[in-house]
Amino acid sequence: MSEHDGAPGEGLRTGVPVGVLARQARARTEELRDELLELSHAVHGEPELRFAEHAASARLCTALDAHGFAVETGVAGMATAFRATRDLGGDGGPTLAVFCEYDALPGLGHACGHNVIAAAGLGAALATVSLATGHGAAGRLLVIGSPGEEGGGGKIRLIEAGVLDGVDAAVMVHAAGYDAVARTNLGRLALEAVFTGRASHASAAPEQGRNALDAATLLLVAIGLLRQQITPDARIHAKIAEGGQAINIIPERSRVEVFVRSPDSGYLRGRLLDAVRDCVRGAAIATGTSHEFTEVAPAYDPVLANPVLADLAAGAFAALGRPVPPGSGWSGSAGSTDMGNVSRLVPALHPYVCAVPGTALHTRDFAAGAAKPAADEAVLDGAAMLAAVLTTLFTEPRQLARAKAEFASAAEAGKEEA
Repeated sequence: MSEHDGAPGEGLRTGVPVGVLARQARARTEELRDELLELSHAVHGEPELRFAEHAASARLCTALDAHGFAVETGVAGMATAFRATRDLGGDGGPTLAVFCEYDALPGLGHACGHNVIAAAGLGAALATVSLATGHGAAGRLLVIGSPGEEGGGGKIRLIEAGVLDGVDAAVMVHAAGYDAVARTNLGRLALEAVFTGRASHASAAPEQGRNALDAATLLLVAIGLLRQQITPDARIHAKIAEGGQAINIIPERSRVEVFVRSPDSGYLRGRLLDAVRDCVRGAAIATGTSHEFTEVAPAYDPVLANPVLADLAAGAFAALGRPVPPGSGWSGSAGSTDMGNVSRLVPALHPYVCAVPGTALHTRDFAAGAAKPAADEAVLDGAAMLAAVLTTLFTEPRQLARAKAEFASAAEAGKEEA
């Protein structure tokens, strides 16, 4: 048992139990039901790709401004990023941040449920203001709009621009087909292999050509074979983004986009990256083409889960009728998120709320379900859970101190392993 007394997630004996706060927050999100669900459905109905989420960002900024937040737009040089600030009053107190994501997937719309994330983040902020001020909290609450999570690394740009400077802890909630309090998401490298060959008539003079599409094909085959010799928790995905201009011309250029993932940063940038680089080099040699192999987007770090924050989230979920089994979500297959980079900077919480039961993310079924009744309840419950955690951190200094201590210990252990 940790230094606090009581059941997991129930806070210190001197504070309001997180379960009580969750029920109070849920009453507040119910009052906000129409506003939050209107936002969720509007974002869902107008999917916008990374860094072009103008309507979604504007809707969130308008709502936050109407509720008394001071809103800055275009932060970190991103037109659709924002930071909204609300002082809770009193002297001192921590600075806590809640993230909203709102970009969609190419061709699939909101198959990752970012409309739920956006609305839940807004609801969490509004419910936290009500609860935290009602319980005499001091401090500052930030709502940070982070565009381009789907491959663009918006949060990394925010970090580099200093938008998170002075933040003591950060939270968000992700839609899923299940409830979970934490995941050790995978680190991810975004890579690109470009092969350059020689164009020639595909029928009259094929022997004079050097086929860059063949190089891309060989790379996909090599990666497929490589998967037999990598760790079970690692992932490699690739697609041919360019493969020639005309069927009767030997392709002189091809481009392959590759994602490489692992929960182990050392393995990711070591054995795994080296092996994929060898596959690229081998494909070029075999086809007589030249190649370039580059990292084309910011790298996503594995999420550094914080047991203290996860414990609070579990208590809040239980009070909302979403019991999470012990240890739920700490391991197993997972995707990647730029929230991992945030989790390496400050104590962070990245739980999952069941929005489309039993359905995998990045599927058409999930996109269709992300604005249905179960997803609507996920918005309201997810917001209430985050508000309960945030209010606990605002009103219980020892809980925030414990979260920071856990963060420091895990970060130090990571350095030693590296």
